[in-house]
Amino acid sequence: MTVFSGSRQVVPVDYEAEVSQRLLDASLSGDLKSALECLADPFVDVNFVGTVCLKTRKTEVVLREESAAEVRFDYEEFKTDVTALFLAVHVGNLALVKKLLMNLFLDFDVEVASKKLLSGLASIGADVNHKLFKGFATTVAVRECRLEILEILLKTGASQPACEEALLEASCHGQARLAELLMGSDLIRPHVAVQAFVTACCRGFAEVVNTLMKCGVDASASHRQLLRSSKPSLHTNVDCTALVAAVVSRQASVVRLLLQARTPIDIKVSLGAWSWDTTTGEEFRVGAGLAEPYAISWCAVEYFEDSGAILRMLLQHLPLETLHHGRTLLHHAILCCNAGAVKVLLDCGANVECPVKTLKTEFCPIHMAARLGLSAALQSLIDAVLTMAGADFGLVNVSGQSAGSIARSNQWSLSFQQAVLDAIKVGKIPKSSNVSVFSPLMFVAQAGDVQALKALIGSGEVNIDYQDDKGFSAVMVAALKGHVEAFRLLVYAGADVKLLNKSGETAFKLSELNQNRHLFEKVMLEFALEKGNRNAGGFYALHCAARHGVLDAVKLLTSRGYDVNVPDGNGYTPLMLAAREGHGSMCELLISHGANCYFKNAKGETALSLARKIVGLKNDAERVILDSLARSLVLEGTSVMKHTKGGKGNPHGKQMKMVGTTGVLQWGKSRKRNVICLEAELGPSQAFERNRNGKGNANEPGVFRVVTTKNKEVHFMCEGGLEMAELWVRGIKLVTREAIFGKQPER
Repeated sequence: MTVFSGSRQVVPVDYEAEVSQRLLDASLSGDLKSALECLADPFVDVNFVGTVCLKTRKTEVVLREESAAEVRFDYEEFKTDVTALFLAVHVGNLALVKKLLMNLFLDFDVEVASKKLLSGLASIGADVNHKLFKGFATTVAVRECRLEILEILLKTGASQPACEEALLEASCHGQARLAELLMGSDLIRPHVAVQAFVTACCRGFAEVVNTLMKCGVDASASHRQLLRSSKPSLHTNVDCTALVAAVVSRQASVVRLLLQARTPIDIKVSLGAWSWDTTTGEEFRVGAGLAEPYAISWCAVEYFEDSGAILRMLLQHLPLETLHHGRTLLHHAILCCNAGAVKVLLDCGANVECPVKTLKTEFCPIHMAARLGLSAALQSLIDAVLTMAGADFGLVNVSGQSAGSIARSNQWSLSFQQAVLDAIKVGKIPKSSNVSVFSPLMFVAQAGDVQALKALIGSGEVNIDYQDDKGFSAVMVAALKGHVEAFRLLVYAGADVKLLNKSGETAFKLSELNQNRHLFEKVMLEFALEKGNRNAGGFYALHCAARHGVLDAVKLLTSRGYDVNVPDGNGYTPLMLAAREGHGSMCELLISHGANCYFKNAKGETALSLARKIVGLKNDAERVILDSLARSLVLEGTSVMKHTKGGKGNPHGKQMKMVGTTGVLQWGKSRKRNVICLEAELGPSQAFERNRNGKGNANEPGVFRVVTTKNKEVHFMCEGGLEMAELWVRGIKLVTREAIFGKQPER
């Protein structure tokens, strides 16, 4: 009875399999002594196939967007079927390989060997053409770069399939010397050599490519090859030449070799992904390989290599301006959104103004780039346009569209804008025959780019006060868009801020529409302080400084003669604005320079009424204004009614005022009518109320009283009611205190 464990015979013992497996184990570990002992055993089968855990070399192609595909080498470990020869080649044991391939009749007794041959248990040596899952012995020799072993395998009868598979392996692993050795075997068929050649071109193994060409491989022959690309996306099997494979794989060194070998380049390639309607000019992305065949240079544009070397080399042999369905290479580079290709083509002399003409439209490359929003390509195109004599940004196509309007209509205005700004920054000022279509100054002001604006103003080629068809100037545009620093630069460069647009608005008026209007005010204030510019287009420097509480600015402006009582365009004086903001110190300063506290605007507002609108904070502005009104009232004087005999007599009119330097309250010439007050209070005293009860006017709103230094109480009644009485009381106390202690300094 025969018993198996898996595929292994265990009963009775299969001695031949056991000793042959030991040979495999010794071959894998590189134990030559044990392997030779196994080979000395008459029952060993040198072609025995067993399973071991093998660590073998592999390659992986890593795709890059616009760089050459990278081949990475790695190792993988897995269980696989092997022979002793396969393992000896794999580990590079040359002595064992020679021993395995040696004629076994020389090692054993003839009678024993004959019995083995008759029983089918032995051969005259290891089979060099035994194919396993991982290939022939020649395959593994190439994979592990065993040159000397490969020579032995070829001399000991490697077959055509074994040699061809090894050559393909050499082309995948970049083994030029091994490929040369295999090509010298005369066992490689032409189509296999071409396959290896195209594969090496795809992977960028220039030495292998050069070796195969020296060995006579037809470089112009085609082979069906898997072509892959990351950008644009491509993964397809296609019949192609080595040159096409190298271009798509972006292998510049291989392309150089092929061109040096005069490989034909007048070929058509069917790898394009874009098509377009020659009637309307509309583009369609149809998918890689589905567009109309085009020249190899067009392929190099679509599958552009980042250094541009491939495209430059091809353009040395192919015309630059060849049309393909009405378009040039430059149009195709823009359509493929490849800024690098655009730059290379422009460097090579591509016509930047060559138009695409259809029955319905006509456009130049710059229009196309603006429409597609390719900012980097726009930059290159704009640079090229700017370096051309007479290049005109004011031109429009047959539809009346300029490059800028096309960019805006396709929501790519920022890309176009940045490209133009970058050009201006380096001193390339765009020309425009029609500033209503394109004005460099208005364009930069709209963008608010300070560096570009400096370059533009510094060039001296622009009218800083140019106004467009709506009356807008550059400084108005900067103000409207909220570009504070651009606004500052234009103002200091001399832009006229008094200009009006067709809606009657100045630059400063437009700036008030922004949330950061205070920053524009600050710019105008700084300019006014430095240059002395007054009432600049609706901007009132003194009013601005007062509203913001900038004391030093107000002092400087008033010293220059600014009128503190001039209302602004909204009817507010500087004092009213300071009062509205609660700036007590500012109000005090303005009043000291003659600000009128009684001024009332068209809305009926005064400085005091505005100050009283402030809620929840300590209101210094109200205090300062009340003090000023009260002081002015008592020092200038007015008519009051004086009560006599503590209220028992009839009141009579008096002209009453105070003498500021002495603090004397006077309502006549006699000494009794010139007094210094100890107290001043609102309303009547209790004694006065008792005396006036019968007369009915003891508690009238305008009643106030003073107590003199001689302790005499005097009652007065003023016109204006309670508010005026409060001012009299406040003023009497204030002037008396100032006469005694002196006036407090301005804060």
